Amino acid sequence: MSTRRRILIQLDTDAHPSVFDSIVALDAGAEVLLRYGNVRPENVVPLVHGAIFTRGPKDLHQTAIFIGGSDVALAERIRDEVRKTLLPQWGLSVSSLLDPNGSNTTAAAAVRTVLRRFSLNGASVLILGGTGPVGQRIAHLIAQQGAEVRLASRQLSKAEEVVARLRSRLPAARLVAGETATESGLREALRGCQVVFGSGAAGVRILPKALWLGQPQLRILLDLNAVPPSGIEGVEPLDDGIVRDGVLCFGAIAVGNLKMKIHKTAIAKLFERSDYHFDIDEIFALSETL
Repeated sequence: MSTRRRILIQLDTDAHPSVFDSIVALDAGAEVLLRYGNVRPENVVPLVHGAIFTRGPKDLHQTAIFIGGSDVALAERIRDEVRKTLLPQWGLSVSSLLDPNGSNTTAAAAVRTVLRRFSLNGASVLILGGTGPVGQRIAHLIAQQGAEVRLASRQLSKAEEVVARLRSRLPAARLVAGETATESGLREALRGCQVVFGSGAAGVRILPKALWLGQPQLRILLDLNAVPPSGIEGVEPLDDGIVRDGVLCFGAIAVGNLKMKIHKTAIAKLFERSDYHFDIDEIFALSETL
């Protein structure tokens, strides 16, 4: 058995690496944290080389990389550079986890929460705030469940851009763009939906109760905003399957409990092998085991 300490290398796009991610990493079993801020694709190579050339292949499972930060697109470019720099053909590889702004683990927790109560196959699902990092990943996951995905934003052009990008990755997906800047647009997006995800900005109401109340097909409301006022009016942060006006409601803190389990489990698994690479699909698969 290796006596090497478990080292997690935290690569963050922000000037100051996330304190949240650091604490979760330590709670999940990392023994040493090497934290780097302002990471850019052009300075990834020496960081990865430092990780893979310092320990022999038999001990490299005790070193891993976490990629985070608030700039999700930049974090994805860093992920690509990390994977290109590894040398698995010579046994010189370490596992990695991509979770910028918590977008992957949050989306996985949100979709898994719904799937434990309701099949999305054939359902119509509305994602409010769907052009944000979490909303896009929710759309990616539920499109693969056989649902019709209505991805809505205040700007229709932004929703259409995200839909086009998702469709290029998932050509068989049923994706529709919608706008929510007007009440009529919001009503149209909501019409006939069984499930609504709220993934808008913190403290911003995106769905008044008057619009969802009495919708005959509506079964589930899930709101990821924990900052008052709630994103979906009538859903409270601690709701964990509470029935309100005939609809199952899930709030941000309840979903966050599962998100934390997923996040910690993924960190712990990084130290089991040197060839795990967790992105949204791998994280979602992991959530099924929890």
